[in-house]
Amino acid sequence: MCKSKKSTTVVQVQPTNRNPRRSLTSSSSSNFPSSTSDVPITESRSYVYGDKHNKQCSKTSSSSSISSHASLSSLKHTLPENPHIYPFSEISIATANFSTNRLSNSSFRCSLRDLDVVVFQRKFRRHMDLPELRDRLALICRSHHSSLVKLLGASVSGNYIYLVYDFVHGANLSDCLRNRRNPSFTNLSTWTSRMQVASDLAHGLDYVHNSSGSSSGFVHNHIKSSSIIVADNTLRAKICHFGTSELCGEPVDLSSGMDSGRKLRKSGSRTVRFEGTRGYMAPEFQVTGVATQKTDVYAFGVVVLEILSGEEAVRFELEGDDGRYRRVSVVETARESLKDQGGVRKWVDRRLRDSFPTDVAEKMIRVGLECVEDDPKERPDMGRVLMEVSKLFLESKEWDEKLGTNVDLSVSLAPR
Repeated sequence: MCKSKKSTTVVQVQPTNRNPRRSLTSSSSSNFPSSTSDVPITESRSYVYGDKHNKQCSKTSSSSSISSHASLSSLKHTLPENPHIYPFSEISIATANFSTNRLSNSSFRCSLRDLDVVVFQRKFRRHMDLPELRDRLALICRSHHSSLVKLLGASVSGNYIYLVYDFVHGANLSDCLRNRRNPSFTNLSTWTSRMQVASDLAHGLDYVHNSSGSSSGFVHNHIKSSSIIVADNTLRAKICHFGTSELCGEPVDLSSGMDSGRKLRKSGSRTVRFEGTRGYMAPEFQVTGVATQKTDVYAFGVVVLEILSGEEAVRFELEGDDGRYRRVSVVETARESLKDQGGVRKWVDRRLRDSFPTDVAEKMIRVGLECVEDDPKERPDMGRVLMEVSKLFLESKEWDEKLGTNVDLSVSLAPR
């Protein structure tokens, strides 16, 4: 159980006329702390912004430039894009002291200021002063894209940050592809639905890298099938955890990403600690622990191959009678499928019942394999990947229309 000290006064933003939001489920691997204490991430003076305050300021604006400035400042802080700085005590109360609606070891669904949200607990990877944290939070919260789960705000307590995201009704991509209760069933049962998911992901990650408000873009560093939500009824995909690497201080390199491994090796560091998921880590990330946009591209390529085959990124199969296991990588099996005639049709998920355009499938496999090249210089950037995936998605829709397939996207992702 998490006990908090008396909450320190912080700036509490009270946005007006906020539209109701759509909804997120995901997971995180941070350990839960035994005790925490409130840490303010804004000034200790307390302000209240609202309609009444704005009217009072506007009455005196003609006689005082200071009052006019206060009114403009008040208006700025009531904008919907202004992030919430939540007192830790409010987070604790909303989650019943982190005891109810637990989605994973470090994520909790709750209602916060009349919104259905998910709170993720993450540990800071490096010390970050409060002004820097505030600036990063404001920049990320201003980002909007239909393929990203929206970050609403954050709270800090001790060495932990609590990230508050919209809750999205649906299931993660891993569970949609591989139903644990019924291996022969998949929610993504048509080729077009899978290409739609791939297209959504390409759009979302391209936005993260190139259009999210930062001049140099961002690195996501948490791309994997379990961190992607497929929304119920629409089967549209949304990427979770956008902003986590920035706000937690994870090691990233926003340069070209080509030389980060060489630079780190020159520093003589042999004990680099990094977070990653088996099967999604680019070779250079396994050496340096530094995430780049090219390591994101690698992980995206693995997810694309998962979508096409329905298989896990990495699995272990029993080999022989001596109890040995063989490591099977979706990247390796995809490469093998291109070597033999008819190999693509055998490799693509059989639950699609052979109903897909083989030429488009082969091109998509090549896109995925290009993204997982060992040399980051050989990997395309997400802008180029998006163009290719969008083109193949349109070809898939044309194929679907000619075939006359009736694609019903209004399905439930409930357990079966």
